[in-house]
Amino acid sequence: MSISRSNKLACMLVVAMTLASCNLDIPKEVQSSFETMTIEKSDIVLPIKFSAKMKGKADVTITPQVSGQLTKICVTEGQRVGVGTVLFVIDQRNAQHEVEAAQANLQAAQANLQAAIASENSASLEYQSNKNLFDKKIVSTYMLENSLNTYKQAQAAVSQARAAVTQAQASLNRAKVNLGFCTITSPVVGVIGEIPVFAGDQVSPGTQLTIVSGNTTMDAEFSITESFLVNQLSSGTVKEADKSRVMAALPDVQFVLKNGVQYPYGGRVTSLTGVVNAATGSLACKASFPNPDGHLFSGMQGTVVIPIQKKDVMVIPINAVVRLQDKSLVYKVMPDSTAKSVEVTITNTDSGKDVIINSGLNTGDVIVTTGANNVQEGQKVLFPKEEESEKKD
Repeated sequence: MSISRSNKLACMLVVAMTLASCNLDIPKEVQSSFETMTIEKSDIVLPIKFSAKMKGKADVTITPQVSGQLTKICVTEGQRVGVGTVLFVIDQRNAQHEVEAAQANLQAAQANLQAAIASENSASLEYQSNKNLFDKKIVSTYMLENSLNTYKQAQAAVSQARAAVTQAQASLNRAKVNLGFCTITSPVVGVIGEIPVFAGDQVSPGTQLTIVSGNTTMDAEFSITESFLVNQLSSGTVKEADKSRVMAALPDVQFVLKNGVQYPYGGRVTSLTGVVNAATGSLACKASFPNPDGHLFSGMQGTVVIPIQKKDVMVIPINAVVRLQDKSLVYKVMPDSTAKSVEVTITNTDSGKDVIINSGLNTGDVIVTTGANNVQEGQKVLFPKEEESEKKD
């Protein structure tokens, strides 16, 4: 064993002497600096995101006004319809019979009125005749009073006949309205939703036939947090907790579909409740979007993005932040080029690349960015480069 070790040492000595005789340089270990940045203030736009659900601004639930058998469905699900488009037809036979009966009653009432008017005219002539004869002292007071009473009774009969005609006309109008209810038309421009009924079904005023989604303008319904509203009020964007002022101060919003594609048309916040939900700590909100191409549908889910501009804030790369339990640390480069951990508070920008520093750093500070997770407290992170003028051996 000792002879073998001696041979190894001798070989190593020979190799070293050979390298020295060939004037070969042995590589030196060069320490490299970590990547750093100097803190500066800048402006940034934060995309604040809220889950949302689309609803037609003029969504109308279609229900019948009369009971009967559904005889015809004139539209299909997803069909675009206009105002007045016939959607459903209910059996009209009973309603038609009611119209015919009401018309007959009206004719009878009108005939009775004509008869009553004729009787009134006759009674009026008789009274005037007796009055003239009474003035000439030809007829007695008794005959004059009888003719007067008959005339008054005829006037009352005319009044009753007129009331009967009015009542019969009202019944006819009501019957015609009920007949019209048998043909159900669309009150808005929109798209037909699900149709849960079939031809032949018995329907009544409580039966939902479909929903017509008035989709020329769509509302994205979502909830904003109480903290978001408070931040808007405290940021100076609006000075009063007035709904109209808050909505007017908000920028145009965007809608992102579930597949991540951004809807091409921007929207505006148009509705904001004035009451915070105690259970969720949020306020119901709506943003209206134009839908000229019909690409938005009621029930569609996605994300409303409100771009909020932040001015004069410190933005750093997210890889400069080291997470330690519930703390966020950044390594600050000290004058002696060593690293010192500094606890900071941050706000995520939702970009996945940057964060905003709220406290812990000041402008002009130098921090470690790439490689911050590998830095240790007090470790030297900056090394001066070797001077190019240094002569090589």
